[in-house]
Amino acid sequence: MKTHRPKRGSLAFSPRKRASRIVPRIRSWPECKEVRLQGFAGYKAGMTHVVMIDDRKNSKTYGEEVIIPVTILETPPMKVAGIRVYKETQYGLQIAKEVWTNQLDTFLDRRLKIPKNGGDVEALRSIEGSEVRVITYTQPYLISGVPKKVPDVMEQRVGGEFSEALNYAISKLGKEVRISEVFKEGAIVDVSAITKGKGFEGVVKRWGVITLDAKHARSSKHRRVGTLGPWLPHRIRWTVPQYGQMGFHQRLEFNKRIIKIGTNGEEVTPKGGFPHYGVLRSDYVVIAGTIPGCVKRLVRIRDAIRPPKAEFTGVNVVYVSTSSKQGK
Repeated sequence: MKTHRPKRGSLAFSPRKRASRIVPRIRSWPECKEVRLQGFAGYKAGMTHVVMIDDRKNSKTYGEEVIIPVTILETPPMKVAGIRVYKETQYGLQIAKEVWTNQLDTFLDRRLKIPKNGGDVEALRSIEGSEVRVITYTQPYLISGVPKKVPDVMEQRVGGEFSEALNYAISKLGKEVRISEVFKEGAIVDVSAITKGKGFEGVVKRWGVITLDAKHARSSKHRRVGTLGPWLPHRIRWTVPQYGQMGFHQRLEFNKRIIKIGTNGEEVTPKGGFPHYGVLRSDYVVIAGTIPGCVKRLVRIRDAIRPPKAEFTGVNVVYVSTSSKQGK
């Protein structure tokens, strides 16, 4: 009798190559009527757990205390370096006008070549565009957990009508934006980051191939695929599990919930600090569940593009665990 079994591993993210940049790329933004930035960025500090009142109306534990694992991101204020106005064309969005500020940090020139002439800001008002985005950069030199000074640069979309979004972007040009101005507690967001790199791995770990026993393997060849394919076609298809790079891929996770936003990071820092990170010294955001990437990795937050239909009554955090994570 011929046996059948499901294919080992998912081909959804093939080819599994290393990400080209440490800053995740956001390719689409949801519509937003509120005039504000639709994205922010922070650095992953670690995980802990909180005790909160379950506010999911359809939950069996509604109104009771539940324990939820959370991830904490340190989110120092981001600065707005420039404004980009996009117009809709038959080939998609194209940049119609770009303006930079002269009030830039000295560390930014280590990341990119700063324009000598930023341009006329008032000239943006005469352009008929369809979308406004701002060029923002992080300030890792304000925190001690990330050992670098070079900022990470990225675009953030501004929500609202075009004229209102443009006025808001001009008012924030060259200034700082905090996480509390972008998101509120209880908001549903999407998070994007580069996953933890695992290097060159074989098919057993990379694809979940079953190891062969002595009856089906010659000598020491137990951790290989049973066959690379049939005689015809005379080639190895890309669907065959093979060894190669594992990890350090860009991944996007949908519908994460913000549990808490604060300005004093020491109130959520565990005793002895987060392992491999230390003490939080700036603004922070607590997100329910896990987040891709290793500690100190840049994480981008965006408005949920396909939010769930579940109803929530409001976040009520009772306790945030600050016990030591050192394993002692």
